[in-house]
Amino acid sequence: MVDQALPVIAVPRRLRREDLPAETVALARFLIGRILVHDSREGRTSGRIVETEAYVVGDASGHAFRGETRRNRSLFLDRGHAYVYFIYGCWFCLNVSSEYAGIGAGVLLRAVEPLEGLPLMARRRGITRPRDLTRGPGRLATAFGIDDRLDGLDLCAGHELWLGEAERPRNRIASSVRIGLTKEADRVLRFYERSNPFVSGPASLSP
Repeated sequence: MVDQALPVIAVPRRLRREDLPAETVALARFLIGRILVHDSREGRTSGRIVETEAYVVGDASGHAFRGETRRNRSLFLDRGHAYVYFIYGCWFCLNVSSEYAGIGAGVLLRAVEPLEGLPLMARRRGITRPRDLTRGPGRLATAFGIDDRLDGLDLCAGHELWLGEAERPRNRIASSVRIGLTKEADRVLRFYERSNPFVSGPASLSP
């Protein structure tokens, strides 16, 4: 059973747009250790971002590769906007736009370390083991109550879904190839906090 008597977490400072690097790989690394917060009607959920993937300009595996469409237009917004899409008929995924307005690229949030709202996350996910609540992008979005209604939201403008400053120093950042791709699968564009148990994917990719 998820422990409901968790310590109170200090509210992090909201990140401003000028805090965010305007380059996809730099942003993917920068976000490790920062805080994702969703202040939904059901309550607050928050967690430390511990794993990201960069989908850079011109990346054939990225949703922006063929240009701007109605579906992917949030990727072409200025850095710090949410791009939420549905995949495999069952999961939503959350990305952060990562370049200047008009340039399509983004950072996929693959995993967070839960901080607040674990009982709410557990209800949404239908499980109780904390380590499995938010490991993987689909699990993360489900646990945080994120769906396509939040697509295009400015994560730096005081809305319900936002990014916060780190609440403690992060461990060393490691990198690997991205997970589950067939195009440009050999590019080392996945970043994670070393030795963090909430990182997703096979152990061979996160030594």
